[in-house]
Amino acid sequence: MLKNLYDKCIALASHRLSKIYLAFFSFIESSFFPIPPDIMVVPMVIAKKTDYIKIFLITTIFSVLGGLFGYFLGYFFFEISISVIEFYGYEEKVFDLQNKISSKKGVLLWLGILFLAGFTPLPFKVFTITSGMIPLNIFIFVFICLISRGLRFFLVSYFSMKYGEKFGNSLEKNGTLWSSLLGILVVILAAIIYFAFV
Repeated sequence: MLKNLYDKCIALASHRLSKIYLAFFSFIESSFFPIPPDIMVVPMVIAKKTDYIKIFLITTIFSVLGGLFGYFLGYFFFEISISVIEFYGYEEKVFDLQNKISSKKGVLLWLGILFLAGFTPLPFKVFTITSGMIPLNIFIFVFICLISRGLRFFLVSYFSMKYGEKFGNSLEKNGTLWSSLLGILVVILAAIIYFAFV
């Protein structure tokens, strides 16, 4: 089933309404859909390199809006939210993290995890929904989503424009490793800056 969805998303990247489909899939991926929008971003940018900024903005904006939808799912619809979290097998980890968020350090931990979920292949929707269940301050939530999703999709769009299919192939083979390492590095740097000046 996932393979069929994956293939359909790639096929839609060459459709004349590809930007509308990209906006739609970017939105639903942040709240429940399992396929990341990157698989449409790469071929779309390669096909029309001058549109890479537009493609990056569409993906980021609708991904953050989808994250807000996930947040409100978590805030207002507990049973539906739990079903989505269980589908991805994160229920125990999420409940464990929720118990740690009562302190200031716990909130900082959650912000770091939310950033990593937005930047890496972690299931972002699990963390947008859980942020609503906590509930995390909505303005901080939107800010973290904008930074993490924006950075991720800008890099994917830019490198697709710069290196074309070479980058696409590299992303498919090693994307999880490189995005995870870079995401962890950004969180560590942010933590160092925070504790140095706060």
